[in-house]
Amino acid sequence: MTPEEEVAQRRTALRALLARPLLTAERDAEALVLVRRHLTALREWLTRETGWRLTVDSGAARLFKSASDTRDATHPARGRAGEPYGRRRYVVLCLALAMLERADAQTTLGRLAEEVLSAAAEPELDFTFTLDSRAERADLVAVVRMLLDWGVLRRVAGDEEAYLSATGDVLYDVRRPVLAALLTGARGPSTISAGSFEERLAALTAEPIADTDDLRNQALRRGLTRRLLEDPVIYFDDLGEAERAYLASQRHALVRRVEEATGLVAEIRAEGIAMVDPDDELTDVRMPEQRTDGHVTLLVAERLAGRGEATIEELKEFVRQAAHQHTAFWRKGVTDPGAEDGLLATALAKLTALRLVRVEGESAVGLPAIARYALNDPVIKGT
Repeated sequence: MTPEEEVAQRRTALRALLARPLLTAERDAEALVLVRRHLTALREWLTRETGWRLTVDSGAARLFKSASDTRDATHPARGRAGEPYGRRRYVVLCLALAMLERADAQTTLGRLAEEVLSAAAEPELDFTFTLDSRAERADLVAVVRMLLDWGVLRRVAGDEEAYLSATGDVLYDVRRPVLAALLTGARGPSTISAGSFEERLAALTAEPIADTDDLRNQALRRGLTRRLLEDPVIYFDDLGEAERAYLASQRHALVRRVEEATGLVAEIRAEGIAMVDPDDELTDVRMPEQRTDGHVTLLVAERLAGRGEATIEELKEFVRQAAHQHTAFWRKGVTDPGAEDGLLATALAKLTALRLVRVEGESAVGLPAIARYALNDPVIKGT
C-alpha cells in the first residue's frame, strides 16, 4: 500500500467515525475493517487533538464524542420519518436501555413494553406512559427501531408493525457489548448526586480542570478542534477570551490538521470559521435541500440574508405568499389556512441548527454565515 493510499484509508475511517460514532460489523463492515486496520493512528490523533476516546472490538467501534454545548437542542434524535424526538420518546429510550441492562440474552417487544410500563409507574419519575394509545405504542416502536439501527438489538423473528396492530410480537437478541458502549459521560450516572437536570448533566459531562499552562493549552486546542469537527460554524464572538486568543495564534495549525485528517475544507471569514465537506457526508442537516421544506428553507434564508432580521409574523406572510406562488411544485396542502406555521417552523429549525439564524422572541435574526444565501442584484451586460 502506498503512503497516499494509507492516508486516504485513515481519512475514510475517521470520517466514518465522525458520521456514525457507533459502528457495527453488521451495518458498517467496510468502515469497521478500516478502523481496526488504522486503530493506532486514529487513537493517537483523536487523543491528541480532541481528547475523545475510541474503543474497538471484533464487532463494533465506539467513538466517545462529547458535545461542545450541552444546552444545544437543535440536533434532536429523529425517527425513521425524520420526526424529532419529544420528551416521551427520550424517557422511553432511557427506560428501555435500563431494562435491557437486566434483560436475558433474548427478549420480546411485548416483554420490553411491560418492563418499561412498570418502570414508568415509579412516582418519582413524574411520567405517564400507558401504551393504551397507538401513539404511545408508536413511540416505543420508534425507540426499538433506533436500538436496532444502533445495533443494540438484533431482530430474530417477527415485525414491529404486527405489534403496533396488536397481531403479533417480535423476538430480539440483546447485544450487551454494544449496549455497554452507549453512555459517553465522563462519570457514571449513579455517582452523581446533583438534583436538577442541568446540574446532573453538567456533572455527567464535566472534565478535569487544567492547572498548568500546558494543560490549559491542551484543553483549548481540544475544545476548538471538537467545535471545528462538530459545529456548522464557529463565530469568534461566541468564543471566550482565552479561546479567541489561542485561535488567533494557532488557527492555521488547527485548521490544517483538521483538513488533513478529515478532508474538510475551511471557509474562513471575518466573523468565524466553517469546515465545509465537499462530499456532503458529515452532516445531519443539509442546505440547500430539495422538495417543499428544502425550498421553503432556502427562500427564508434568502429573505433573512437580504434583510438581516424579520418578525415571525412577517416571515409567515412571506411563506404564505410563496406557497401560492409555488403551489404547482410544492406538496399538497401548503396553501391551507395555517400551513405556513409548520413550513416556517421547519425552516427556522433547520437554519438554527446550521447556525445561520437565531430566533429571539418573536423575531428571527440572520447570523453572518447566512450571507452566502443572499441574492445579488441582476447585472445587465451591454451587447
